[in-house]
Amino acid sequence: MKRMTSSTSDNIMTHTTRGQNPHGLRQISLDEIWDDLRLGIEHVYKRQDMPKKRYMELYTHVYDYCTTVGRSAQPRSSSKVKNKQPQNANKTQFVGFELYKRLKDFLKNYLSVLLKEGKDLMGESVLYFYTQQWEDYRFSSNVLNGICAYLNRHWVRREIDEGRRGIHYIYQLALVIWRDNLFRVLNKQVTMAVLELIQRERNGETIVTRLIDGVIRSYVELGLNEEEPTCRGPTLKVYDEAFETQFISDTENYYIRESTEFLLQNPVTEYMKKAECRLMEEDRRVQLYLHETTRDKLAKKCETVLIQKHLEIFHDEFQKLLDDDKNEDLGRMYSLVSRIQDGLGKLRSLLEQYIYNQGVSAINRCGESALNDPKAYVTTILQVHKKYNALVMTSFNNDSGFVASLDKACGRFINDNPVTKSAGSASKSPELLARYCDMLLKKSSKNPEDAELEDTLNQVMIVFKYIEDKDVFQKFYSKMLAKRLVQHNSASDDAEASMISKLKQACGFEYTSKLQRMFQDVGLSKDLNETFRNHLESSEPLDIDFSIMVLSSGSWPFQALYEFSLPSELERSVQRFTTFYSTRHSGRKLHWLYHMSKGELVTNCFKNKYTFQASTFQMAILLLFNNSDSYTVEQIQEHTQLKLDLLLQVVQILVKSKLLTCTEEDNLQSTSLVSLFFAYKNKKFKVNINVPMKTEQRQEQEQTHKHVEEDRKLHIQAAIVRIMKTRKKLQHQQLLSEVLQQLSSRFKPRVPVIKKCIDILIEKEYLERVDGEKDTYSYLA
Repeated sequence: MKRMTSSTSDNIMTHTTRGQNPHGLRQISLDEIWDDLRLGIEHVYKRQDMPKKRYMELYTHVYDYCTTVGRSAQPRSSSKVKNKQPQNANKTQFVGFELYKRLKDFLKNYLSVLLKEGKDLMGESVLYFYTQQWEDYRFSSNVLNGICAYLNRHWVRREIDEGRRGIHYIYQLALVIWRDNLFRVLNKQVTMAVLELIQRERNGETIVTRLIDGVIRSYVELGLNEEEPTCRGPTLKVYDEAFETQFISDTENYYIRESTEFLLQNPVTEYMKKAECRLMEEDRRVQLYLHETTRDKLAKKCETVLIQKHLEIFHDEFQKLLDDDKNEDLGRMYSLVSRIQDGLGKLRSLLEQYIYNQGVSAINRCGESALNDPKAYVTTILQVHKKYNALVMTSFNNDSGFVASLDKACGRFINDNPVTKSAGSASKSPELLARYCDMLLKKSSKNPEDAELEDTLNQVMIVFKYIEDKDVFQKFYSKMLAKRLVQHNSASDDAEASMISKLKQACGFEYTSKLQRMFQDVGLSKDLNETFRNHLESSEPLDIDFSIMVLSSGSWPFQALYEFSLPSELERSVQRFTTFYSTRHSGRKLHWLYHMSKGELVTNCFKNKYTFQASTFQMAILLLFNNSDSYTVEQIQEHTQLKLDLLLQVVQILVKSKLLTCTEEDNLQSTSLVSLFFAYKNKKFKVNINVPMKTEQRQEQEQTHKHVEEDRKLHIQAAIVRIMKTRKKLQHQQLLSEVLQQLSSRFKPRVPVIKKCIDILIEKEYLERVDGEKDTYSYLA
């Protein structure tokens, strides 16, 4: 048979027709093959077994028809074309259209018969019918698609490529016909049956979920992209319009009704369990039989109805749960409310206020004792922090917002509580914390093990973090550290070094530089003592054991506060060391801190021999009694040159220790006669009489606070100069803001003090006010 080509067909068409019907077969009309082909297709749609040979016969019918030649183009009344075909088009160009049309008509007729069986069904019956028929139809249509593979590959593909609408691959054609002829008639009753089944499941009934799954799969697959037939995947348009929109609406109505009724009859804690359970159920429902794109829409709608609309009830319950320590319920509330955008803000502010109130109440319960009991004060703070830190970690999942609420609350009640108000200053907190550190680090029979001490110091740093006036802590801590080092009273050098390292890590090198230099001085003093002893051995030894500590004046918080006449027994030692030191360090001047010095006295005047550990002032007084058994206070003052008020305190301690006696013990005066008590007895042979004087402690506290205020002014002035040197010109409010920001890590400057410092710097000509510009300063180089 002669091959057919056309002068008007392009190269692709020529290539397509060339080589067709190569064996000289006769022309085949559709009528010749259709009856057998139709019988085969009916066989397929009845889901009857089909031998492979029969399948190949049907495939061959389609192939032979599509490859026939010499036929006239058939009319295409039902197909709209985008581009008109040339008048002299190849006669084989449209072979396939009639077959396509008959297949389409067959499927329509098949579904019209099927529809009669199902159109009156309702409830589960319609679901069983729809899902079963859909699975059968889908399977059969896949088989038909295989039989018509040659038609798909050549005729259908070419029609689609040329932009003709309404043409589909055979399987997609089957889906379109199902959608237009069966789905559109039955979808309302099918969808209603699905929604009823879901409601029954929500009410606790066991349902056949595969019925819903089958319907949903059908709806998804029917969402064909007819605009772009070659695109992969469904558009979900059918699923959204026929099911999802109504499903979301029904879900909202169901849970509005249920949540309202449940809250009227049950406590909020039970409601939260119910809501949590419902949210998990809905998520599982999506996993089981809904399309995954529904998950977010469904979750958001459920969260709005079950949580967001009841937030006020949750807020009211939050306080009660905190009061009753219902941590599990608090965790559940957090988990639920965290699903709502910006929903946690109110809970965070409620938690902050609650922790603040609990902290204030806890300190208030300590009473006035906390004012002078550092351990009780700090331990109370740590107990509050520990409790609510654990709550934030467990119930609130260590959420950064709740951590911030805890921090704000602790910062508030640590710096503003009954103790600070009683003391009239927020700086009482850092003072008590420093004193607590002193208790921990000072030698004592109650000193904990190293590991326990390290853990306690870590706890101290938690409180330190919240203290605003860190400069006050530094002042008190440095004074107490200095005393521990001078008096060789530290429990552990490692613990001291660890604490300084923690402070350095928290506040930087500058904060701890003086503390570290103290340790350096202690080490240098040990070497210096050894050198001095060697010097004495090579010359003339002293008749007493004498050791010193040389402290750099800029690093240690000590000053020579008192006039004092050293007893002759000690004077030679002081003079020998002063001479020795001057020869080694010319230009350095020693200032002796007798009030920080101490020594040991051995007695020979009592029945037993005792060794007294005494301050230098006490030693000076007691050594006088080597010359006489009695002195008036005035006579003692002449010998020691101590101020009367200080001397009376020292003598009072010696009288209370039963070393001295006085007829006017409760009312010592300059005229009072003091005598050595020869009948002194003590169970211990080594007795420490060097106890601190209350007046001295009180004065020290006052001086420390005074020094803090003076140092603050210097820090503020330095900050102002730094800022102005960088900015050159700045308005008053901006300058205040930057000074507050720079110094906030060390202390919280008061605005009146900053203003005063600005005036001082203007007087010193570091700054000047800018003429013609209100509240503006410029830097003077």
